[in-house]
Amino acid sequence: MLGVTDYGSFVIAFIVLLIIPGPGNLALITSTSKGGIKGGLAATLGVIFGDQVLLWMAVAGVAAVLHSYPAAFQAVQWLGAAYLIWLGCKMLLAKPGVAPVLNIKPHHYMQQALTITLLNPKAIVFYMAFFPLFVDPVRHQGLITFGFMAMTIAILTFIYGLIAVLLTHFLAERLRANPAVTRVLEKLAGLSLIGFGLKLVSSR
Repeated sequence: MLGVTDYGSFVIAFIVLLIIPGPGNLALITSTSKGGIKGGLAATLGVIFGDQVLLWMAVAGVAAVLHSYPAAFQAVQWLGAAYLIWLGCKMLLAKPGVAPVLNIKPHHYMQQALTITLLNPKAIVFYMAFFPLFVDPVRHQGLITFGFMAMTIAILTFIYGLIAVLLTHFLAERLRANPAVTRVLEKLAGLSLIGFGLKLVSSR
């Protein structure tokens, strides 16, 4: 589909990544708790804009490798799969810790969520590892393929953000930071990442 291999797996893998507890999720929950649905949706837009900036920075690197070193692109794909497996193992073996506390102030929720997202340089490394796994080096259509993937990520992030904001708003008391739930989600996400990495390795 527009140069994207296994689009269904691409969508599922990214949904798994959205669910992983992290600064972005915490920003959505905190903004919703302080600013209601409006504040939560503003924070969602901030996360989306920040992700798009980091995403296109990563695309520039991936596109350069694909254009200048086509033969090396397969090696990048293998490294990407290995990175997913390593990330999944790291999440499985992680010890329980205290969730980071974000100082989200009332108003300007979008700007604060944008800043939090942009201050996560690891996202660039992740996107550089993640994108090549789903790009067909033969059938890709350059910016059209990457643009299609970026649009998919923006839409999925908005839908996820909307659901998270509504759940937080209407079930705030039940969705307070729960270490046990966070650990379970982290372990499940870790297993999913390992599974995707192994699937992608076996399909090469």
